[in-house]
Amino acid sequence: MRFHEQVEVHGHLMDTGVLAKVLDDVLDYGGDYRVDRIDLGRSHDDESHAVITVGAETQRRLVRILMRVQVHGVNKVAAGTARCEAADRDGVFPTDFYSTTNLETVVHLDGQWVPVEHPEMDCGLVVSHGRVRTVPVTDVRVGDQIVCGVDGVKVVLPVTDHSSRVHAEYGSLPSSGQPQAVLVRAIARQIREIKAEGGQVLWVAGQAIATTGATPALVALIEAGYLDVLFTGNALATLDIEAALYGSPLGVGPLRSGRVQRGSEQHIRAINAIRREGSIRAAVESGVLTEGIMHAMVKANKAFVVVGSVRDDGPLPDVHTDVVAGQRAMRAALRGVGYALMVASAQHSVATGNILPASIPVACVDVNPTTVHALTERTSAHAVGVVADAGLFLEQLAVELVADYRPARPGPGGTAA
Repeated sequence: MRFHEQVEVHGHLMDTGVLAKVLDDVLDYGGDYRVDRIDLGRSHDDESHAVITVGAETQRRLVRILMRVQVHGVNKVAAGTARCEAADRDGVFPTDFYSTTNLETVVHLDGQWVPVEHPEMDCGLVVSHGRVRTVPVTDVRVGDQIVCGVDGVKVVLPVTDHSSRVHAEYGSLPSSGQPQAVLVRAIARQIREIKAEGGQVLWVAGQAIATTGATPALVALIEAGYLDVLFTGNALATLDIEAALYGSPLGVGPLRSGRVQRGSEQHIRAINAIRREGSIRAAVESGVLTEGIMHAMVKANKAFVVVGSVRDDGPLPDVHTDVVAGQRAMRAALRGVGYALMVASAQHSVATGNILPASIPVACVDVNPTTVHALTERTSAHAVGVVADAGLFLEQLAVELVADYRPARPGPGGTAA
């Protein structure tokens, strides 16, 4: 005996490869399929529609397959009504919980479709007082009503702009020519539009910003109001502060002298100076920290979340050393974010992509093409990839966005040489 369910999917199925991905996933998960109907759009702007019957040997496997293909916007034709089950212990979902995507999601409860608040991938759905929200497994509590199975849950693919796909193709090329300039202008335009609509811009930034001479450009962007929330690690914050206090990060001396002896000593001294003040903000207010990225963030009263790792020196007093607490702080800071820019920070960018709704446009910038590809695939249907040096990219972006910004030849600590 085999179990079957009819599903459907709408969108640009052929030119985005969605249909092929759906069918491959069905086979990879041990199922089979029959394409019952496919209506192809006649122009680039027309969406296509496919109806597919999916089969599996067991009901349990069929449900898993249906959950899996929902990441591509696939829904049951007969959606049904959502089923909830109470969690029986803290930090544990019921066995057959619905595993979320980061797509816009609605849940059928008591005869009406209820939108899920702040969609996030790899979570569960908790129902409370007629509302539905995502919940990470660490935050589940005994008695929480958790949506189980795939019945009564629908997802919606974001509308994909063809121009965005063209940008993404350009961004996958390791080129510093015209395509990168086109992408920088497109990103600047998107940032302006988001700000004009009252949205906030999230930056996920890696330590390369401090070591490639990009500090003046990022400071200019902060002061001009184009950075509202910063996600980073102990490394960037410390290197930035070290350069502000001692003129260069990690003991890097003048260009002709290279790395100075015992360069790591000033690294830990910079951390110690901030720990003595109690926080980065306190160091700015007391006059100990007078320049740099973190100084600009405090002076502009912008939010930042610094999450550490086991390899961190110190760390700085503002660093979340509990990664679960760090995730919660990142989630809380996402309210109002309408655009995300990820620059030279693979690990923090992956973490951010995991908690971002698919509807938020993302730009991913890294000198490594593999990193750019991985992040654009993981984050958003609106993701644009740019293969570029972080310093050069930020210089170009600052020129586009900040009217009076003039690039300076950077020194090793990110200050003008």
